[in-house]
Amino acid sequence: MFVKKSSILYVFALTVLIVLFPIGGFSAWTWEAGVRWFYLFVIATLISALLTPLSMVLARRIGAMDYPGDRKIHSRVVPRLGGLAVYAAFIFTIIRSYQCSPKVIGIVIGGTIIFILGVADDVKNLTARTRLFWQFLAAIIVVYFGLHMSFTLQMPFGNIFSYALSVIWLVGITNAFNFMDGIDGLALSMGVVCSLLFLGIAWNSNQHMVAFLSAAMAGGCLGLLKTNWQPAKVFLGDGGSTFIGFVLGCLALAGSWATDNPMVALSTPILILGIPIFDIIYTTISRIKNGKITNLKEWLEYASTDHFHHRLMNLGLGVKSTVGFILLLNICLGLGAWTMRHTNSTLGTMFLLFQAVLIFIIVVILMLMGREVTGKKDKKRLFP
Repeated sequence: MFVKKSSILYVFALTVLIVLFPIGGFSAWTWEAGVRWFYLFVIATLISALLTPLSMVLARRIGAMDYPGDRKIHSRVVPRLGGLAVYAAFIFTIIRSYQCSPKVIGIVIGGTIIFILGVADDVKNLTARTRLFWQFLAAIIVVYFGLHMSFTLQMPFGNIFSYALSVIWLVGITNAFNFMDGIDGLALSMGVVCSLLFLGIAWNSNQHMVAFLSAAMAGGCLGLLKTNWQPAKVFLGDGGSTFIGFVLGCLALAGSWATDNPMVALSTPILILGIPIFDIIYTTISRIKNGKITNLKEWLEYASTDHFHHRLMNLGLGVKSTVGFILLLNICLGLGAWTMRHTNSTLGTMFLLFQAVLIFIIVVILMLMGREVTGKKDKKRLFP
């Protein structure tokens, strides 16, 4: 019965996609109505949903499977190649939108390297040095094609500083988003929310390229989300999570978030991606302080349950409640970034930034509370 129902839905979705894909009709209407982003969002969602079953079959054939373990929440073997559906949906949609500028080409090439690297890591468990080398190479390619931070160009050695900081930013966001992929639905949900926030700001300010890229990423994530929701039937895998993080990092560089206010221009992408940025900074400092990592290799390879989502679950939240809570924080930060663009006064901007600081203080308190609960549980295991 389930197979028959799935087949009917699959044929229906494929039919809708065939109707939408040709030039004219709904596609032409979205151009005329000024909602081209919606068309691309629908296309990406359908492609991702259609390719999800195929990615699960391929995962089994190439051995990209996630097995239960001490640090794993799931109790059964799950395919971990769902990122293929997101990647393919994004690439096909960008081709459909006729976005072929050098910057977009750089994102496609760099993103492809990141995705292939992640899939290879899912199958063969690559070394930290190998992963880092290819991540830096992908980031350098994006910068070479003209995508980099612009506000740093007025500083001493502006070009060199801008290029270097952009590469570090892309590698950092790529790994930060990968670290967030620890429970069902979290990384994909954040991919949808962050992309939609970038989309809203970009479309509102007539940045069509950024809006189209954001719509493609949001749709690609949404198409896989139902299958990845708890209990997940497929995981993103490192290929999917790192690809999403890499593209989101590129969107942050591609947008012109404020033309006359460097503080707003810098704060907007940082607030939208604030949760993964905070998580990677907090856990890194904590691990160094506690002597758990001493170098970059250990940082990349260290796996533990000390991330924000783990701490929330230690406090008693379920998987779905944890995802929902983090998304609410993400939306609050994103709306603050959106409002900041329309605040003409410096005082208003400072108040919004102070609000964001308060949100992160709340997150720190929750992290500390979750750590204390974890410590008590460990003591009970040692001294029952």
